[in-house]
Amino acid sequence: MTVDTPHLVHTEGESNRSAARSGWTAQIGDDATRRLLARDSAAFLHQSLSSPCLTAIARAEGIWIEDTTGRRYMDFHGNSVHHIGYGHPRLKAAIKAQLDELCFAPRRFTCEPAVELAETLGQLAPGDLGKVLFTTGGSDAIEVALRLARAATGRFKTLSFWDAFHGAGFGASSVGGEATFRSGIAGPLLPGAEHVAPWAARHCAYGHDNLEDSARACASMISYVLGREGDIAAVVAEPMRATPLPPAPGFWKAVREACNRHGTLLILDEIPTGLGKTGRFFASEHDGVVPDILVLGKALGGGILPIAAVIARRSLDVAGDYAIGHYTHEKNPVTTRAALTTIAIIREEGLVERAAELGDYAMARLRSFAERCPAIGDVRGRGLLFGVEIVRDRSSFEPDQALAERAYYRCLEAGLSFKISQGNVLTLSPPMVISRDELDAALGIVERAIMAG
Repeated sequence: MTVDTPHLVHTEGESNRSAARSGWTAQIGDDATRRLLARDSAAFLHQSLSSPCLTAIARAEGIWIEDTTGRRYMDFHGNSVHHIGYGHPRLKAAIKAQLDELCFAPRRFTCEPAVELAETLGQLAPGDLGKVLFTTGGSDAIEVALRLARAATGRFKTLSFWDAFHGAGFGASSVGGEATFRSGIAGPLLPGAEHVAPWAARHCAYGHDNLEDSARACASMISYVLGREGDIAAVVAEPMRATPLPPAPGFWKAVREACNRHGTLLILDEIPTGLGKTGRFFASEHDGVVPDILVLGKALGGGILPIAAVIARRSLDVAGDYAIGHYTHEKNPVTTRAALTTIAIIREEGLVERAAELGDYAMARLRSFAERCPAIGDVRGRGLLFGVEIVRDRSSFEPDQALAERAYYRCLEAGLSFKISQGNVLTLSPPMVISRDELDAALGIVERAIMAG
């Protein structure tokens, strides 16, 4: 049967109906799975990118997910939660022990794991980032950061990038610029949410043809808008575009200086890129820039429990008389224990260094392959978050979305799951616990899928 785009991996900005165009088919192997899919479709509100589902997951372990028909996939998407892989034994043991010791704490009281996690994040964060608040998800954490920026500056406007994603909440989708999360909403989004075009590898909105010129123009536009508006509370951005595309050297320093000149805070969203994914514990470390507020989420709960964090400059602790983030699980001992254990695993198992080493290897292999494959326009990224841009030819860099989709479904058939960004960038985000042999096997699947045309 012809099926919709898998729930396992989504094509950003595309309807789940796109799989019908690709011709990709799958056999759902048992009646029980079909019944579960039918129940899912009947029970859940439908929305783009997540429903209806293709199949049902039965197991998740390490870098692998397995559906109810027994098909296994290396998961190079994971919604960015699987830095330490799925079901890490040490994490499961810590969660079980915490459940027996203390399972919940109302937010008006404190507990040891919550305080220890706040202290740990304050110690790990750069500069004077040392005051923390926890939420249950990254979208909520972004909104806490926005509230704090308003309280600290007395301003309400923000400046962010078109095409960026900062969460699905009302405020988070307002500062975000991805069309999927801004469409279908009657009436205006959050007032004062200004946007500029992001830097691009080539042919960007400013008319420049290389990363350095594009980044310089983008930084200049940010500085211009901050000066022109005069009352922007915060610039909100990901330190590395999730397409994925790292900035040119000096970009974030230029933005930091512009924020300083105009009294604007810099909020960096490290929800998908933090905790070592890019080969540094925080992605912003690559650029030598300290934000005023840093936001973490997704992988902070180790791929098991939901938790996110806002880490702010100590001098921004100015909202004591306001409610900027009253969340029921603000100091949950179980979720904070999960985050503490996740951080310990990342540090003690050397996963940050591993991400840097394997990421360099993967991109070197793919760039070597690109020299022999004219369908690849670029290979880019940092650490274990990298992308392969599929083009019709390298002279024009015209995107080849059809080939990207065909390659995507061939990879899925071969047991590799990932997502497509911007319609033509195969975006690969393997867990940091992946072995060299597993990574080689996955890259071989990608190369063969592209070469098949």
